[in-house]
Amino acid sequence: MSFADLGLSDELLRAVTDAGYTEPTPIQRQAIPSVLMGKDLIGIAQTGTGKTAAFVLPMIDILGEGRTRALMPRSLILEPTRELAAQVAENFVKYGTNHKLSMALLIGGVQMGDQVKALQSGVDVLIATPGRLMDLFQRGKILLTGCNLLVIDEADRMLDMGFIPDIEEICTKLPKQRQTLLFSATMPPVIKKLADKFLTDPKRVEVARPATANVNIKQWVVPVAASDKRGMLRDLLRAEDVTTAIIFCNRKTTVRDLNKSLQKSGFRSTEIHGDMEQSQRIAELERFKKGDVNILVASDVAARGLDIKGVSHVYNFDAPWHPDDYVHRIGRTGRAGATGIAYTLVTPDDAENIAEIEKLTGMKIERVKPASGETAREEAPEKRGAAPRRGRGRKTEAEPRPKAEPVAAEAAPEPEARAPREAEPRREAPPRRERGGRGRSDDRPEPRRQSRGSQDEPDEGWNGPVPDFLKYTLGA
Repeated sequence: MSFADLGLSDELLRAVTDAGYTEPTPIQRQAIPSVLMGKDLIGIAQTGTGKTAAFVLPMIDILGEGRTRALMPRSLILEPTRELAAQVAENFVKYGTNHKLSMALLIGGVQMGDQVKALQSGVDVLIATPGRLMDLFQRGKILLTGCNLLVIDEADRMLDMGFIPDIEEICTKLPKQRQTLLFSATMPPVIKKLADKFLTDPKRVEVARPATANVNIKQWVVPVAASDKRGMLRDLLRAEDVTTAIIFCNRKTTVRDLNKSLQKSGFRSTEIHGDMEQSQRIAELERFKKGDVNILVASDVAARGLDIKGVSHVYNFDAPWHPDDYVHRIGRTGRAGATGIAYTLVTPDDAENIAEIEKLTGMKIERVKPASGETAREEAPEKRGAAPRRGRGRKTEAEPRPKAEPVAAEAAPEPEARAPREAEPRREAPPRRERGGRGRSDDRPEPRRQSRGSQDEPDEGWNGPVPDFLKYTLGA
């Protein structure tokens, strides 16, 4: 089946072909015809399956007819984070090149005046994060009574971030007679309840079992002592044919420290996390995409939605606290039919987390323990300020230890090697969510803020220049 078989317009087909795509993905094949027919839809799909184009493409054709009115967007797309909202905007720019559609982006951290100005001109597509949208709505800067098409993207992520009450309130402001599309990687009870309440006889499209890890990704668990994780990671990076890799950590401090350690060891790495300004994050992602660096160390702010082609490896330096995060992390590789490799470094404290991941995915992850520890031994005395070891010198370095010897045991003669843990603090149980969701790493936002201002989203704000693709007018 080709895109031409889905009922898309000739102008849109040209844009798709120019973008380099010839065949639709399974989610696109199943979803696009139903959306074009005006039906409500529930799409259950992992990231990397092409689900964004599954709603962007038909929306462009649907909105091709009609006119805009001031302050009244014709369609609304809700995204949990600024990064995802920006990526959807990129898709509209790419595929809407032959259509004269206008678009506005409402996200925290961008000058509100510019966003209001775009709305006053009238827009066909409004892409927003829930907090900023509710803020403008309460200020009387936007009307939703003319919005006939609603997309709720990454609904399970919305749940994690505490946005479901906002979404429910937004839905009550929209016309009852509308088309609603809901996309989610998983379908927990709260999301099912939301769909039952606000969707009318929806078509259900499921391209993979909820929370199932991609079969194109070869997964490994690497048991390791906490004090030897950096050395093990370096050994894995050197042993594999790593084209591009993303390394995930649970804490922002770990991201920073690990990136410095990798750079010191000669790796071409960079980092993104929630403490960075938005402009800096974008700049580092561009360096990674262009190949200036081939290793990206990231916190979970980047775990979902980032569509970076050609990522060969994913490394979980920290085992994720929540099983769903594992699925979304490793989903950065093995995209669009390609194969990928994912390693998870597991300490004894992570046993329960790994068991939950295997329970969720329904598969036993293979264990592997490659010969390791050489790098860890070399770094330990310098980094920890330990006294030089007896016999440390060329002769000692030239005599590798037997592979069968546990890595953890090699540090035993050095008592203080295990004591300091400033760089890698002992993992504490994540805080409970008030709304029955899951806990979060320190890179995630509070579920609900007492007041909705411009800083209502998961990171600290968009403090840099706005990229060209965020301009709100499409086409000429």
